[in-house]
Amino acid sequence: MGYAHFAALLLCVFMFVSGTTADNQNSTGDPARPAEVRIGALFTFDSVIGKAVRPAIELAVAHVNSDPSILRGTKLSVLMQDTNCSGFVGTIEALQLLAKDVITVLGPQSSAVAHVICHAVNELHVPLISFAATDPTLSSLEYPYFVRATQSDYYQMDAIASIISQYQWKHVIAIYVDDDYGRGGIMALGDALAKRKCKIVYKAKLPPGAANTTIENVLMQVNEMESRVYVIHVNPDSGLNVFSSAKSLGMMSSGYVWIATDWLSAVMDASVHGTTDVMELTQGVLVLRQHVADSDIQKALLSKWNNLTRNGSSYSMRAYDSVWLVAHAVERFLSEGNAISFSADPNLQATKGSNLQLDSLRIFNNGNKLLENVWSVNFSGVSGPVQFTLDRNLIHPVYDILNIGGTGLRTIGYWSNISGLSVVAPEHLYSSALNSSTNNVQLHSVIWPGQISEKPRGWEFSYHGKAMRIGVPLRTSYKEFVTQDNGPDGVKGFAVDVFKAAISLLPYPVSCNFVLFGDGLKNPSYTDLVQKVSENYFDAAIGDIAIVTNRTRLVDFTQPYIESGLIIVAPAKEVESNAWAFLKPFTFQMWCVLGENTVSALGRFVLLIWLFVVLIINSSYTASLTSLLTVQELTSGIQGLDSLISSSSAVGYQVGSFSRNYLVDELNIAESRLVPLNSPSDYARALELGSGNGGVAAIIDELPYVDIFLSKYCKFKTVGQVFTKSGWGFAFPRDSPLAEDLSTAILTLSENGNLQRIHDEWLSGRECSADNNGAASNSLSLSSFWGLFLICGLACLLALVIFFLRIFCQYSRYSSQVEVQYPEPQIVNRPARLTTIKSLISFVDKKEEEVKNALKQRPNGSQHPSIGNTAIEEQST
Repeated sequence: MGYAHFAALLLCVFMFVSGTTADNQNSTGDPARPAEVRIGALFTFDSVIGKAVRPAIELAVAHVNSDPSILRGTKLSVLMQDTNCSGFVGTIEALQLLAKDVITVLGPQSSAVAHVICHAVNELHVPLISFAATDPTLSSLEYPYFVRATQSDYYQMDAIASIISQYQWKHVIAIYVDDDYGRGGIMALGDALAKRKCKIVYKAKLPPGAANTTIENVLMQVNEMESRVYVIHVNPDSGLNVFSSAKSLGMMSSGYVWIATDWLSAVMDASVHGTTDVMELTQGVLVLRQHVADSDIQKALLSKWNNLTRNGSSYSMRAYDSVWLVAHAVERFLSEGNAISFSADPNLQATKGSNLQLDSLRIFNNGNKLLENVWSVNFSGVSGPVQFTLDRNLIHPVYDILNIGGTGLRTIGYWSNISGLSVVAPEHLYSSALNSSTNNVQLHSVIWPGQISEKPRGWEFSYHGKAMRIGVPLRTSYKEFVTQDNGPDGVKGFAVDVFKAAISLLPYPVSCNFVLFGDGLKNPSYTDLVQKVSENYFDAAIGDIAIVTNRTRLVDFTQPYIESGLIIVAPAKEVESNAWAFLKPFTFQMWCVLGENTVSALGRFVLLIWLFVVLIINSSYTASLTSLLTVQELTSGIQGLDSLISSSSAVGYQVGSFSRNYLVDELNIAESRLVPLNSPSDYARALELGSGNGGVAAIIDELPYVDIFLSKYCKFKTVGQVFTKSGWGFAFPRDSPLAEDLSTAILTLSENGNLQRIHDEWLSGRECSADNNGAASNSLSLSSFWGLFLICGLACLLALVIFFLRIFCQYSRYSSQVEVQYPEPQIVNRPARLTTIKSLISFVDKKEEEVKNALKQRPNGSQHPSIGNTAIEEQST
């Protein structure tokens, strides 16, 4: 309660004119039942809610007086005052009612008036029972005599927040009337959204009774913003002007989301002749309405009350039940023997010489007892059960969720503080026959503005404004990821290309300016870069963003191509392997009995060549296998993370990387042990020097950098397991709606193969294998022995050539000598070439000793036995 309200109250009191006093009700304090009990009602007669509640109050009073079971012998009368939709007039009217010694006041419908009147009823001990003041800041703890006979907007805003969360919208714009009712409701909405990781990004306030031009100006400003989810919380009497202006501005088309609080349902329930016009302005809008369950009491009432429709106004039913609430409380109050009496307030004394008669405002002596009976009332009314919780709110807050479409309203679900969103009415939730599969459906389908059934995205990228500022680290090493460029964008690299490719897939234009971050002398700190994003200095950041603050959101773009994480790199020192115990060198020992002739010499020559080849191959494969087993036994003294932490060796890290903070904060490694390194050459030099010589024993860095480093420096290796895995990506402010769309675009890049193509273009080049540290390049294959095979082949060929030359020479000598000594008989029908070939084959088959003996004989006319026999056999044949 502000000082302005209290000042208004004082002003009203001093302006209060005498003559408003009423007769005292049983001022003698006689405990006998009075003939009449007087209550007051305060609302705006000519308003949407006022037109609905006035007949309801009159009918309720008539029903109470005609019911013999309640207020036996006592008539209930009501005095109504019109507030004329004015806080000042409402306060004056309230004081006039209180001056007439009423024991309770029904109303007011305005939360702003209720704030002021609460001070007066607290002073005079008169319960104030409101059927329409829904401002959550109206608390019975602050105002003990305030009784809310309707549901607080605290629950209604929780229902709206559940709807927004259900459709996964994160940003909301609130359009509300700038009074206690509007401000209190929107404050409750903000709290409810915050519980669901959503928020109100802009509060568009409208002055009470705002002109159409004012409404249009506010809506035009709202339309320039990204969010397209609007929650409208205004007064029923002027709320339709907002939708009229929105339609003229094209804001009731597809892509927009409008959620109206129960003021709109009150307008629609009260509209008998103007329903068509209201429907035309609000197509696709979601509306909340206080849920009223069907009951026999309600049906009986509606049959008597023509002014209430089948889906009558919840406010009229609350007003009707409020009268019965007072009747039940007064009945118990009188039954307990309490008297209705008033006494002067010592704080309000008439001033001498003044026309103000402040003593006309008197204290209800037993008002506290009547209030206790009000809180303890429990009965079934037309609006449902009327009972208060321990925190003095009505039990079972339930809202219908309606969708306006065509010519009517369609219920798409319900909300209650027990079940949340559901398509099942809360009174049936505990039924044993309830279909569980139906209950799992939270809301039915919705027809949104523009007659579309697909859920709107809830925001549009604001291309009217300036281009997005994208922070890019000015790296001095590992420039494959991001680096400065002379092109139009000023930057290039793997991360830049992925970002640009994803932006191009968005369904709306996005203009970007890449801004370098860093001094160009060393790699910038990514923690500082992300901090700039959270402070909205940058709209996003690209690069190898591995750790983000809780005020930023990470869009992963590397999986499955890069697995980010920390890994230890250490020198690889060779030691003797146990494999030597099983692989002792061995050689072939071969003994050959060789003759003294030329053939034996050629065979011996070829055999020696082959022995040499076998020896080389055997020795090479033995050494190769031993080497392979030895590589598996490489060690650097650092076996993994635990041994590194427990040692006192120096540890290297990349300048600007998040790994430094991780080493200090998470692993508790002393800062004195840490050595900053900026480039791959720095890595290699530090590892070669070692911890005791100004270098480091190991380096902890992110896996993508390690892969590139090991591809160029093969004599180093990784040890231990990858730890603190974390995806790389683009950093956005945590509430940026662009992050979700960019994630979808990156998924599309992955599916169509463009992400792999960009990866291969920038990160696939390898100068050596990082997995086996160069062992694969030294492995043996057939090509490793091509020289030996060539020598062996040439030796065999040379031996064969010598052999055949020797055969031909011997045959030539042998043939000429045999022809001279033994003339060959003439044989008919035998080709000479065939005879020569047959003779050559026969010669080759002869024993070497026989050929030598034949060549030693001189021509003496003697016949060679073998040759002669052959000729005779052929001749005889």
